Amino acid sequence: MSAIEDILDRFATGEIDRAEASTALGRAYFENLGHSTIDHDRLRRTGSPEVIYGEHKSPEQVAATFKAVADRGHNALATRVSETAAAAALAAVPGAVHHAEARLVTFKQVEPDPVDTQVAVVTAGTSDLAVAEEAALTAEFYDSPVLRINDVGVAGVHRLLARVEEIRSTKVVVVVAGMEGALPSVVGGLIDKPVIAVPTSVGYGASFNGVAALLGMLNSCASGVSVVNIDNGFGAGYLANMINRL
Repeated sequence: MSAIEDILDRFATGEIDRAEASTALGRAYFENLGHSTIDHDRLRRTGSPEVIYGEHKSPEQVAATFKAVADRGHNALATRVSETAAAAALAAVPGAVHHAEARLVTFKQVEPDPVDTQVAVVTAGTSDLAVAEEAALTAEFYDSPVLRINDVGVAGVHRLLARVEEIRSTKVVVVVAGMEGALPSVVGGLIDKPVIAVPTSVGYGASFNGVAALLGMLNSCASGVSVVNIDNGFGAGYLANMINRL
């Protein structure tokens, strides 16, 4: 039963009056916290509750928005969370988990339908791990199993070739790379699965904080490669889960 149906049933049985029903119906769609307006209807529309982007928010704002999502009975995910904001969120929602390397805070109280197929998350180098973990943990938050394959960049392509059969066994592949961003093209030319390329801001000066990798990935000659924004592990993990569940 949806939140709106529950409110209507409670009004019909006299449990709440007209004014209470009107207020509850308004809050079923969104909730104004003063600094933020939480879209509580997003779960019904898209299948996933609102995700909190924590960067540039104060610890108090992160904690309040995270708690507002959790208090509705939804699973809660906050990205780009600082150490102090993570501590505030954990204090506000007991049972939440801080994933420091990926800068995520998660709280799960509803288990999605399980899925048997896997998402692969492949990194070019160890320096790409933080973004890769953001992608992997996001996919796992939505209950997609994840195969992690790290440090198989094109400078030693034999490392990738040794793992190709494992990658081929998955349904969708997230490839995370900085520097020149060549790895997604190589992976895309070896497998028959969709590839989500994630450029990272890893590299020396002329990498322009990930712009060189982004442009390289956008100009990939391999078919079936799509590209998300620089360092956007969350976006890649979310999309990979959607594809994995099709």
